[in-house]
Amino acid sequence: MRIVVTGANGFIGRKLVRALLDRRALPGADGAPVTITELRLFDMVDPVPPAGADTSPVHVRAIAGDLSDPAALGRLMDGGVDLVFHLAAVVSAQAEEDFALGMRVNFDATRALLEALRQVSPHGASRLVFTSSVAVFGGDLPDVVKDDTAPVPQSSYGVQKVMGELLVQDYARRGFVDGRTVRLPTIVVRPGPPNKAASTFASSIIREPLNGEDAVCPVPVETGLFVSSPRRIVANLIHAAALPPARFGRNRTVMLPGLTLTVADMIEALRAQAGDDAVARIRFEDDPRIRAIVAGWPARFETARADALGFQADASFAAVIQAFIEDEMGAPQKDTAS
Repeated sequence: MRIVVTGANGFIGRKLVRALLDRRALPGADGAPVTITELRLFDMVDPVPPAGADTSPVHVRAIAGDLSDPAALGRLMDGGVDLVFHLAAVVSAQAEEDFALGMRVNFDATRALLEALRQVSPHGASRLVFTSSVAVFGGDLPDVVKDDTAPVPQSSYGVQKVMGELLVQDYARRGFVDGRTVRLPTIVVRPGPPNKAASTFASSIIREPLNGEDAVCPVPVETGLFVSSPRRIVANLIHAAALPPARFGRNRTVMLPGLTLTVADMIEALRAQAGDDAVARIRFEDDPRIRAIVAGWPARFETARADALGFQADASFAAVIQAFIEDEMGAPQKDTAS
């Protein structure tokens, strides 16, 4: 099986590549395991293969380029592709600031990738997992967003993701690509410095205090979020790729499960984990732009379809924090299921 990961330099991309190397096989269309023979890591700059890739039986190729560049797509598709995880994107606040960039990366490149797959995929056999977002929802929403709630995005990023979803849906309907879209909850806790995503504070208010640093929260404590850990996101991405096509049926989009929390809930979980001194490192500085973007995202979901398909949420926010401590701070693993 030849697998492409776009956005391979991103932190979810890196974790996904590591997980795929460790698995070494995924179910094929008939459900039988198929050995992963090649991983193609794609990003704007040369992707960095994970440790041990040079000794792995899986051949790892790093390819740098722009998905809107036909030559780069040609290198990526050379010899055919069986599965693509399409993670590459411009994040929410950046897409709002730079409309042209967001359209080029989040929409034009997605269309170019789908078209390239159509050209190299015999009988639509290539599988694609497209990552969308809770940002597709907005406007006047019900108290609980359900599987049949219509997306009405209130940001350019959300609009671009909806357009990508519809492209994947149509390419799958026409039998060009075996496409699947997963809408991701807000991912916490992200490692590294803050980025330009409107949700970056949700990681900062946990990550920085755990590292003994100050953090700024730009939204009120009552702000609600729908969240998932990087560990759970990677597991659900792989699950999305592994499901037989018939399980998805005609509707190729699914909202992944997550945890509904307020900022106050997150801070109290941090207090339980790291104490009052850690919480004291968080200060509140209202940012109307960020507050407006985040306020448009729903926080309560009923994910009946995802649950029926076998996708899973984290056990608790305490488990989310503990996963970050183990994966990014080197602490030994412990049971946080209760």
